[in-house]
Amino acid sequence: MRGKRRIPLRIRHYWKFLASCLTLLLVLTVTLSTVRIRPYVTSASDTGGDVVTQNIAGTVDLFDETVAHRIELVFRDADYERMLDAFYDEGEKEYIEADLVIDGTTVPSVGIRLKGNSTLRSLSRDGQTPQRGVGEDGADGQDRRAGQETAAGQDGPGAQGRTGGQDGPGGQDGPGGQGRTGGFGQTTLRAEEPETLPWLIRFDEYVDGRRYQGHRDIAVRVAGMGGGSTVLNEAVTLDLLAAAGEVTQEYAYTSFTVNDRPTTARLVVEHPDGNFAEDFDGSGVLYKSLATSRFTDQGDDQTEYADDFKQITMKGSQDLQPVIDLIRWVENASDVEFDEQLADHVDVASFARYAAWQNLLLNFDDMSGPGRNYYLWYDLGTKRFTVIGWDYNLAFSGSATQGPHEQGRLGGAAVPGVGLRDDAGPATAAPDSATAEVTPDSATAEGAAPDPVGADGGRQAESPTGRTRPDNGAVRGGDAGPGGNGGPGGNGGPGGSGHQLKERFLASAKFKQVYEDAYRALYQQVFADGTALAAVDAITEVLATVDGYDAAAAGSDAERLRTLIQQRTESLAGNEVITQS
Repeated sequence: MRGKRRIPLRIRHYWKFLASCLTLLLVLTVTLSTVRIRPYVTSASDTGGDVVTQNIAGTVDLFDETVAHRIELVFRDADYERMLDAFYDEGEKEYIEADLVIDGTTVPSVGIRLKGNSTLRSLSRDGQTPQRGVGEDGADGQDRRAGQETAAGQDGPGAQGRTGGQDGPGGQDGPGGQGRTGGFGQTTLRAEEPETLPWLIRFDEYVDGRRYQGHRDIAVRVAGMGGGSTVLNEAVTLDLLAAAGEVTQEYAYTSFTVNDRPTTARLVVEHPDGNFAEDFDGSGVLYKSLATSRFTDQGDDQTEYADDFKQITMKGSQDLQPVIDLIRWVENASDVEFDEQLADHVDVASFARYAAWQNLLLNFDDMSGPGRNYYLWYDLGTKRFTVIGWDYNLAFSGSATQGPHEQGRLGGAAVPGVGLRDDAGPATAAPDSATAEVTPDSATAEGAAPDPVGADGGRQAESPTGRTRPDNGAVRGGDAGPGGNGGPGGNGGPGGSGHQLKERFLASAKFKQVYEDAYRALYQQVFADGTALAAVDAITEVLATVDGYDAAAAGSDAERLRTLIQQRTESLAGNEVITQS
């Protein structure tokens, strides 16, 4: 009797019902445990989007790049330590709650988390770096595929690797522990200096439906990598793209203060998830390529593409099928079919501009780079895709002499008066031809196999469809398949670069003229008339008004970028693509 009274009265009254539920759960577990669940969309609606219940107007346009801004973050130290524990122990980037002040406007209870992949591998805490893989930003914390190199050319989890011939953490620390900066340098980050870390700030993490000037997230970019301590290269790139009318991220420079730490000058950019869709007319679906994307046919099960693409908009009313169809078509179309039907699948004029921009701006880490940095916009009216670039922190970090038909080099560092350098010293670009590619330097990843072909890209690979395409030699493990990158589509072995769509487009004689026309027009618009140099000067002037501004570092970064732009302008001026009428 005493034991019976220890059982709560509510449970004693409903024990038969609870027992029935447990029995049903057991039956379902046994019968359905081996059944594969596949996602299906029951609606073909062309509408979607989150419900916005509060849009904070603020006092100053956050992305007015012509003025200095101010951001202040306050969070509890215990929460910060818990976030670091999750990152170091599990590789997870968890949100913590913080109070935010933007240009004098208080926004309480925002969510903040670490942002980045390869960059965060250098994050030290009490002198220790992470020993686990870093979650993919675009996949809600999902781990990378085992063994894949990072965008900075590092090895697997915990390894520091080598980056563009420069030392990893510990070499020539700059102000605030930033480590080597400029060119393709790696950034050394310290958990004890949160004001220097890359952050994602989310306005609705703790308050549903809240936005700030229409933005759900903003990103605080990290110093170093391709842009020195000021990330000036990315700011100039975004400025040039916006001035030309391209879909791109907004940006601004801001002072950045965390708790009672020193104030630093940081670049803040629009986090593109969802916002890119607003720049297109009509209805469509936005997809983000993840760093683990291979752009290869993996069957009809959409869950198999979870490591490849993330659907950003219209979840529940649309799905990944258009992307799967595109991948399948690009992979299986013959050369003749590719030439005749590409315009049915892709906005060719826009894609030509995209490819030209990446080359002109020396951005090797685009859709074909190790970071797979691109979005796809699928227009539900025209049934065609548009490729959108983003994440330009490695722009202007290659050889100034790279030709219109040459591909950038993994680990290439822009050095004034020298151009591309690696461990072996100055390097020259490959012959300028439609199939030539300057291949990744094996020094960027310890233990990587040597390039099977040289920069002349001479070997041809034959695909299952009988077509031949250039083997760019960027194999990093595994045999070369179509595209020459260790597997179908040229995206095979760990760390391999390449992208079937871009490679086939640039190798096609039919599309050569449209690409070169776009290239020539953009060269005149960006380099020949001095627009790029003017952008450097204008942005540097604004940066000088930001609290926490380091005049010496900014001056060095600006001079390095000016020199590279001048060399690039002069090198391309005599190229036949530019001089032809």
